[in-house]
Amino acid sequence: MIRRRDFLAGAASAIALPAYIRSSFAQSAEYTFKLHHFLGPKAPAQTQMLEPWAKRIEEDSGGRVKVEFYPSMSLGGAPNQLFRQVAEGVVDIIWTVNGYTPGLFPRSEVFELPTIFTNDIAATNLAMRDLFENQLAPEFADVQVLFLHVHAGQAIQMATDLVRSPDDTKGKKLRVPGPTGNAVVEAMGATPVTMPVPDLPQALSTNAVDGALIPWEIIPALQLWETTQYQIEGPNNNRFGTTTFQVSMNKARWEELPDDLKEVFSKHSGEDWLREVGQIWRNIDDRGIALAVEEGNEHVILTEEEMASFNAVLAPVVDRWVEERANAGFDASALVEAAKQALAARQS
Repeated sequence: MIRRRDFLAGAASAIALPAYIRSSFAQSAEYTFKLHHFLGPKAPAQTQMLEPWAKRIEEDSGGRVKVEFYPSMSLGGAPNQLFRQVAEGVVDIIWTVNGYTPGLFPRSEVFELPTIFTNDIAATNLAMRDLFENQLAPEFADVQVLFLHVHAGQAIQMATDLVRSPDDTKGKKLRVPGPTGNAVVEAMGATPVTMPVPDLPQALSTNAVDGALIPWEIIPALQLWETTQYQIEGPNNNRFGTTTFQVSMNKARWEELPDDLKEVFSKHSGEDWLREVGQIWRNIDDRGIALAVEEGNEHVILTEEEMASFNAVLAPVVDRWVEERANAGFDASALVEAAKQALAARQS
C-alpha cells in the first residue's frame, strides 16, 4: 500500500514552488483536488481538455472547488502507478491510460479492439458511458469514474521504414500502450514493446523500437518528427484500434462532497462533454499530423484495399480477445456484441 503522508512528503521538495504559487488561490476553495497525470503541462490533453473541464467545474461551483494540476508525474511514481495512487488516496484525481495497468480493466478493453473501434471518437465515448453501469462498472469499484474517453485511434508511426501492408511490419518492433495493442501488433507479425508514451522518443532514437502504434496528437508533445519519417493510417481516419483513458477521483474524496458539488462534477462530465472531448481529440490529432508534414514527414493514407488487408489479419484479434477471457468473470462475447450495438446507436 502507498501511504499518502510519506508519498507527499517525499515529493514535497520537487513541487514546493508550484504549490506555493497556487496556495493563495486554493485557500479560498472548500475542496482542493490534486490532479496527477503523465504528460507535460503543455500537452493538449491538459491545455485543451483537462484545464477547460476543471475551469468549468470551478466556476460552476462558485469557487468552492479548486483543481490543481501536477503533470509529468510530478507527485512521484510511474505512469503505471497512477490508478493505484488515486484508489489509495495518494492523489485526488488522475488522468491515465487504462492499459498502463494490464489486467485491471478487461471489460473496457473491448472498445480498444481493432475493427470495433474504427474512427468515431465521440460515438465511442458515448457508447462507453451507455454501457458503464451494467457492463464496465465492476472494474472501477475502487474509484469514482468522472469520465472515460478514447483518442483518435492507433496509427502507425515509423522511424525509417514505410509500411503499406501487414507484410511490411513483419520483424519490426512497435511500441504499444497496453494489452490490446500487443494483440494488434502480434497479428501484423511484428513484435510489441509496451512502454509509457514519454519513453517513446528515446526508444526510437536508440533503435529499441522501429515505430509505434500511437495517434497523431502526441506528435507535437514528443516532437516525433525528429525520430520518425512516416505517419500511416487508413482512409477516412480509419485506425488500428484505440486506447481507453479514465479521469477518476478517489472514492473517499468523492463521498465527502456535498450533493450539489457532486452534481457540478457530473454535469460537466456528461454526454455534451463527451461529444466535445471527441472533437477536441480530433482537432489535436489533425494538428499533430499537419505539424509532422510541415516538418518534412510523409503522411501515408492507405487505399481501401490496403486497409482491408490489415483488417483481414486484425479481425481474429477480437475472437482471440473473447477466447482469452473465457474465465474472466463476464461474458466477453456478449460484451463485444453490446459494444457494437452501442457504437452503432451513437454514430452520427
